[in-house]
Amino acid sequence: MNSAIIVAAGKGTRMGPNVDKLFLEVAGRPVVAHTWQRFNDAKCITEIVIVVRDGRQSAFVELATRYNLTKAHRFVAGGVERQDSVWNGLEALSPGAEIVAIQDAARPATSEALVAATIAAARETGAAVAARVVTDTIKESADGKLITRTVDRSRLWSVQTPQTFRVEVIRRALGEVRRRGLLVTDDTAACELIGQPVQLVAAVEPNPKVTVPGDLAYIETLLRQPQP
Repeated sequence: MNSAIIVAAGKGTRMGPNVDKLFLEVAGRPVVAHTWQRFNDAKCITEIVIVVRDGRQSAFVELATRYNLTKAHRFVAGGVERQDSVWNGLEALSPGAEIVAIQDAARPATSEALVAATIAAARETGAAVAARVVTDTIKESADGKLITRTVDRSRLWSVQTPQTFRVEVIRRALGEVRRRGLLVTDDTAACELIGQPVQLVAAVEPNPKVTVPGDLAYIETLLRQPQP
């Protein structure tokens, strides 16, 4: 069984105070409804676990009804950090779950083809992540004002979601993070900690995340395009 965890418990502070970016309307519906729809419609996904902030469950129930999101799903409460939210999602998976795709709720344009490709790669390697080769020139700054040096970009990749794993692999990796009391910025970092190889899956189509207000117009354009 292939499962998905949609992480929707963050606060998204870079969007501005008192703004829940997941419920901003873009292309006719809230951002998170687009993300959920993609996984609801994906033939390669059997069940969905949505990790939400306490007190927001009713808003997600209403989304399921309004947009006919009928694939088997359940809600769990988020944790203090993203890694805690993912852990709570893992704990809520069905016993038969073999592969899990972990998705940012604020990444609404992810294609089914990309989800399926990460599932295939995770089945082969144990862990996989959607990613793009870095093409911009990268500069390092020690003080946030002046350039310190130019970084060699030839081996750099920018990772996205889904980040997809055999269930036992990500449980073991995040279990080690929790045991050591560490903080990781993404799930693949937990795999690096235990020496688990992570396969890069090139995201051919745009797969942006809603982070700041300026992202919305571009994402609206993508969402209004016909899906392949």
